[in-house]
Amino acid sequence: MPDAAAMMEGMSKSALLVMDVQNGIVERVGEGSDSLLAALARATTAARHARVPVIYVRVAFRPGGAEISARNRNFAALAGMGSMGVDDPATQIHSAVTPGPDDIVVVKKRVSAFVGSDLDVVLRSLDVDSLVLAGIATSGVVLSTVRHASDLDFDLTVLHDGCADGDDEVHRVLLDKVFPRQAAVLSTNEWIEHLGPSGPR
Repeated sequence: MPDAAAMMEGMSKSALLVMDVQNGIVERVGEGSDSLLAALARATTAARHARVPVIYVRVAFRPGGAEISARNRNFAALAGMGSMGVDDPATQIHSAVTPGPDDIVVVKKRVSAFVGSDLDVVLRSLDVDSLVLAGIATSGVVLSTVRHASDLDFDLTVLHDGCADGDDEVHRVLLDKVFPRQAAVLSTNEWIEHLGPSGPR
């Protein structure tokens, strides 16, 4: 099995996905949010410098939550809260990682970054075949998107310090035992070192 460096060198074009790093979700991270946001800020800055597309994914719904099924245990409780609209403060990307003018923002409707969004269309239009994943939570959007993207045959990298979860043990098991089956798991600094002056294309 090739090592992480070899995997990255073989990529024809990659994109960095920053997922669910929005106000209402970041506030749940608590004490760990500062280091997480710092890692994500380094990653997004390095990606832009290396001409790697930065794509933000956020979850939000139309007023009234028509997209939320009463059968969906993850989202049904949100339907009556009225705080997850597209323009609501809770769904806006955290100011510590504000998108740049050339960054892309997509809105999803379920846990995976691909479900209910136009992410697949964007990635195909950019000829992206390799994804670098980061976000909140490790057991939520990161896990679902790793599985989904792997089934779509993307090469995958997960930034372990660019992810957070409310359950430390679940977070550890996913990063140490589950994700390595389908992705290279690197620190943000390790990934930045592999980028070089122009990044993997």
